[in-house]
Amino acid sequence: MERVDILILGAGGAGMMCAIQAARRGRDVLLIDHSTKIGGKILISGGGRCNFTNVGAGPANYVSENPHFTKSALSRFPPAAFIEMMRDHEIPFHERKHGQLFCDGSAQAIVDLLKSECDQAGARFRLGYKIERVSRPDRPDSTGFKVDTDHGAFECESLVVATGGLSLPKLGATGIGYDIARQFGLKVTETAPALDGFTFTPEQEVLFRELAGLSVNCSITCNGISFRENLLFTHAGLSGPVALQASLHWKKGDEIKIDLLPGNDLFQWFLAKKKTGNRSVVKNLLGEMLPNRLASRLCDLYFHSLLPLPQVSERELEAFCNLLHAWVLKPSGTVG
Repeated sequence: MERVDILILGAGGAGMMCAIQAARRGRDVLLIDHSTKIGGKILISGGGRCNFTNVGAGPANYVSENPHFTKSALSRFPPAAFIEMMRDHEIPFHERKHGQLFCDGSAQAIVDLLKSECDQAGARFRLGYKIERVSRPDRPDSTGFKVDTDHGAFECESLVVATGGLSLPKLGATGIGYDIARQFGLKVTETAPALDGFTFTPEQEVLFRELAGLSVNCSITCNGISFRENLLFTHAGLSGPVALQASLHWKKGDEIKIDLLPGNDLFQWFLAKKKTGNRSVVKNLLGEMLPNRLASRLCDLYFHSLLPLPQVSERELEAFCNLLHAWVLKPSGTVG
């Protein structure tokens, strides 16, 4: 039986970062993973280029029952610290919108960085080892843990569970981490789908099916928290970055409010058109501000007048514009 100071279950990003810090402090560290490859989720993140951090990341960007945890974690290891590691390893990267940082090349560079840092610090790996049982050693003088695998048993003074969540079962993700936590009496927050967009009700599917594949930049507000990014209509609901972020704050039965033209005053825009004597119908004019399919569908649903713009009452026009700046929908659920 192999004995180590610290045994880390999971050789993903979290497990390797933990191993680096512990091994640098002189501890004998071993990582175990059921996969034969390390960093599987890293490799598929960011479309294969790994969106490894965000220059503007702060505590307010995280959803947590304990907001003080994110404050503490980010103060100890801010985005700048990982950026420095990237530069030390001469990995080229670039910034995209909203402060997102991506590798210029493959996400494999991030995995190689973490593996290299683990190797330099002296952390070791055991890959392709399936965890069968976690327990306390049966010796009365022991205060550590025993982990049985299909390749033998290990003992450690400290056990770190970094096995990840349930989000990507195709990569082998399981709920073993939750099981271990419950086994040792730790509180486990009930899991729920996150970052997965919204699904339509059957009625909404019929109303918006012709919009599938259409994308528009907008803002979504859910429970008082707003996000602005691209929204993608699908055959089943709403996706795209803004829907994924808003879904973090949504609970069953909640409404979401969509501003289809954030930063614009649509009513004043129509009034300016009206003053010039423009005689187009509202549906056609709205197509100058929104994708034609979306403009047409919204007018079919909420604005039925086919009168030329000068003959449309300002009251009716303002009410329609207000609706487009605060379009309320009640999704049936989330994709997950």
